[in-house]
Amino acid sequence: MPILPTDAVPRASWLPAAGSWRYHALLGAAGMLVLGPLGGIAAAYMNFSLGFFVGGQVLAGILGSVVTAGYGAPGRHGANYIQTAAASVAGMGGMAVVLQAMTWLGMSPPPLWQLVLYMLCIGMYGVGIGMLYTPLLVDRMQLKFPSGLAVANILRALTDPALLRRSLARLGGGMALGLASGLGAARVPWLVALELSPATFGAGMIVGARIGIAALVGGLAGWALTPWFVSVGWLAPGEPYRKATFLVALGMIMGAAALDVALLLAQAWRRWRTRAPREAQARRGPGMAWVAAWALLWGAATVAAGVAWFGQPLGFQLMAVLLVLVFALVNGISVGMVDQNPISSAFVLTVILMAAAGLRAPHVGLIAATVLLVATAEASDMQQDRSTGWRLGSDRMVQFGYQVAGIVVGALVAVAMARLFMQAYPVLALDQTRLPADQQPARWASAMTYKIVGVLHGLAQPRAAQHAAVALGLALGLATAVLRKVILGSPAWQRFAQSGRRGRVVDFLLDAVLLPTPYASSFGGFVNLAAAGWMAAGGVAASVGGAMAGRKAGPGRERQALPADMSTASLLGGGLIAGDALAALALGLAGLLAVTWS
Repeated sequence: MPILPTDAVPRASWLPAAGSWRYHALLGAAGMLVLGPLGGIAAAYMNFSLGFFVGGQVLAGILGSVVTAGYGAPGRHGANYIQTAAASVAGMGGMAVVLQAMTWLGMSPPPLWQLVLYMLCIGMYGVGIGMLYTPLLVDRMQLKFPSGLAVANILRALTDPALLRRSLARLGGGMALGLASGLGAARVPWLVALELSPATFGAGMIVGARIGIAALVGGLAGWALTPWFVSVGWLAPGEPYRKATFLVALGMIMGAAALDVALLLAQAWRRWRTRAPREAQARRGPGMAWVAAWALLWGAATVAAGVAWFGQPLGFQLMAVLLVLVFALVNGISVGMVDQNPISSAFVLTVILMAAAGLRAPHVGLIAATVLLVATAEASDMQQDRSTGWRLGSDRMVQFGYQVAGIVVGALVAVAMARLFMQAYPVLALDQTRLPADQQPARWASAMTYKIVGVLHGLAQPRAAQHAAVALGLALGLATAVLRKVILGSPAWQRFAQSGRRGRVVDFLLDAVLLPTPYASSFGGFVNLAAAGWMAAGGVAASVGGAMAGRKAGPGRERQALPADMSTASLLGGGLIAGDALAALALGLAGLLAVTWS
């Protein structure tokens, strides 16, 4: 567990006592009724206009710390609970694209209460599955979760005067730079041409050069193989390489995860057999059996709601619920490694798997695969929020309660945002997959909906190339993971890597370029080459800056000034992510107001 700041600062007298019902009412109102809907508006606008949205964790953490500032250092827990609830509401708000997809497919709109309850069931199931995986991804594997680390650093700095004094310049400078560059990236032509992404650069600073360069290697491999993808029919001429590589990338993560999970399960089995029953009971995660029951209950409710209200075949609905167990782990690892949650890719792969099982009806595919879209998004949010809570020492089950409460409000926000936007702007109801190029709306690109509906329209003619791409990714991910275990994990290689500069250079090249971890290199398959480049640039900048600062300041100096996971690179990177989130919110609200008054 990271070193925590002092709790010696008393709370302001006018604030309710921590742990009281008034305390939780204050936090809940701030997170679910103010910050959450604000983030939900921004997320829905970004998904309708662009096709992606910026997660609300960082922004909600900043604003939540304002609410709890009077509690001193212990206020970090309250701010964490606020951002957990707010991010849950905002994430569900972004799922308004599901209702847009229903309209594009010509589905008759179901009653509002059915839509709200169906989204509620899926969201509750998602947070349950996400919480079940947190002991593995957060406590055991201790993945970075760049945005989660950024939130933890922000909350510790803003709620502890001593840490604030020592980290303000780096954190504040990063936020100012992220805000300015985020606004400029949308307005300044030469920054637009560079496809500048401050948040991606900041995430690269947090994860470091090995992960960042590995992501760029994956992107360069996809770009170089574009002619081959065209020649074998995986791409049409002129299509971007990631239209094929996102399937390969998902397969790579799944292949590597299969090996890692198998090894962890084998290790857990050996420990369980050699451990006394009382010791096993003492080490069991708090409330995990209860969370498993929660997930089972809401999984059954999701299946029942789909069958009863939407006429879903039982088999496909069960298949969707079970696939969440896979993608909540796979996407969670991706978020933990490179801050990327490929939820639309999970949706597409689910439709492909269902097509292989005989699915041909787009309406059935949409309702079933919506389970993956929403549940995977909320599960990954739960894991990222928990990574923040783990660093802050916040109570796991209290945090889970705030996530659940946010789902309730978020289900209402998702349906409300869809109705609000689509009634105000009828162009959102037009199926852009059927429109010619000269009739495509410039303001409302809706790229996520386009991808969802596009793959559903292709159900009648499933492509063998899609199955081959996933199989290729599985083989690559598994083979790479095995080689990394055998080579990089061997004692002989570790001795060589620590033997001097030559060993360190060769180890770096093998780890980051020649045999990169599939979790990192797969990032290059989900995004365009520019985004992978910004991730690598951030990692290189952080590593070079850290090496120069280490030589200048001497060993251990920064560790004495700040906790180990609040390095200069992580503070600057977190500030960039936060500033970019503020810029996205400002642009989203400005755009909504502009089209409203035009």
